[in-house]
Amino acid sequence: MFKEAKYKMSEERLGQLKDELHYLQTVRVKEVAQQIKEARSFGDLTENSEFDEAKTEQGKLYSKIAEIENLIENAKIVVVSEQTDRVGMGSKVTIRDLKDGSEQTYEIVGSQEADPALARVSDDSPFGRGLMDRKAGETISIDAPVGLLEFDILKIE
Repeated sequence: MFKEAKYKMSEERLGQLKDELHYLQTVRVKEVAQQIKEARSFGDLTENSEFDEAKTEQGKLYSKIAEIENLIENAKIVVVSEQTDRVGMGSKVTIRDLKDGSEQTYEIVGSQEADPALARVSDDSPFGRGLMDRKAGETISIDAPVGLLEFDILKIE
């Protein structure tokens, strides 16, 4: 039988999704219904671009609602690791690039919370997987599309 994927996320992220779903199902659904009602009042629906746009918006909205419902139903809450001797979920890891000597700190998060621009890396990404369960002082090699990357793990918080 088909097995649903589980989406790793924190309790906080699950709460954000539930809040967004509530907003979409209450406020946005009513707003879009009102747009459709107004567009219908303009007359002939075959040449009514406002109606077409409102119906398209409704389709996007229902698609977004279904997506969020799926995420919530298949959420797997991850517990932030309390230990700081090994990299785990919620760890902040400071690394040094062996190629150029630059240092960077990343937070290891679930896939639903990843945001590379904010240095939040998914544990499912090649980089995140390469860091998981490692200790400070270790050197890691990560096979990336740009080639082999090597880093020293300087600190784990």
